[in-house]
Amino acid sequence: MQGQGAYIFGCEGTQLLPSERDFFERVQPWGFILFARNVDNPDQLRALTAELRGAVGRDVPIFIDQEGGRVARMAGPHWREWLPALDQVALNRRDALRTLYLRYRLIADELLAVGIDGNCAPVADIANADTHPILRNRCYGEDVVRVAERAGMVAQALLEGGVLPVVKHIPGQGRANLDSHKELPRVKTKAKELGRTDFMAFEPLAGLPLGMTAHVVYDDIDPDHPATQSPAIITLIREQIGFGGLLMTDDLSMQALEGPLTLRARRSLQAGCDMVLHCNGVLEQMEEVAEAAGPLKGQALDRANTALDWRRAPDPVDISALDAEFQSLMTGQGSERAADERD
Repeated sequence: MQGQGAYIFGCEGTQLLPSERDFFERVQPWGFILFARNVDNPDQLRALTAELRGAVGRDVPIFIDQEGGRVARMAGPHWREWLPALDQVALNRRDALRTLYLRYRLIADELLAVGIDGNCAPVADIANADTHPILRNRCYGEDVVRVAERAGMVAQALLEGGVLPVVKHIPGQGRANLDSHKELPRVKTKAKELGRTDFMAFEPLAGLPLGMTAHVVYDDIDPDHPATQSPAIITLIREQIGFGGLLMTDDLSMQALEGPLTLRARRSLQAGCDMVLHCNGVLEQMEEVAEAAGPLKGQALDRANTALDWRRAPDPVDISALDAEFQSLMTGQGSERAADERD
């Protein structure tokens, strides 16, 4: 197989196995994604990210889900611990934008220090009363204006820290009341209502370089396919929301999707996704996905290259000062800021 593959893969453990190294060298994934199973300590993680890049012979992007709170693959004692995002903003609504910026600028610093340059954040899903607990307190708010503004600030913090943001879950998973890791959620809300709420939250983020789809069916738009595999939804993402970046699937191995992995990959790419994401690190499954997805080409390749052009050196900052400011704001000891987010 020649060229860069239209897939992002994980690996099994804390160091690369010879069989994985040979496989990655052969199939050339566009990037990698790491999970808690891959993380032990900073020295080990730096070695693993170097191994992954060495296997493919290029400076590939390496992603992780480091939202903070429940979704944090890197945890104490080596890395900072965080409240869930919704809990954080509830504790300090006045300074929500600044504290989110500081949180993700500090996270970016920790990621880059171990060779990780992509984070699956911001979460631009809108929390509501029916949002499944697997997602709800990972959200940044309960209305479109605040969520869009806060998600934009998270993306800015990551970019200024030298880390590529991946906005998720396009076009909006907040109304899902099932866990898509285990089953397929269906949203019955009318398209018009979705367009001025859930979908609209992503419009100010449409210029970001990377996005991740939602494994959710929107009955009023396409009752037969989850967004990841729906040509109608992908067209909506591109045209109504205006997202022009590289669009990757959520994890293909989640049980919201039906059929063998080869079919899941093909359906996603045929619907208009640029890239498939396979996370569990099972080599035999990755073999199937690589064969089904094939190489990046056409507009998908152009978007992938453009996304990499967004990589930059982090802005110079005093990390200890940012950390101290965050702690001060969250404990109520900081000075009041001019930007007031009143309920």
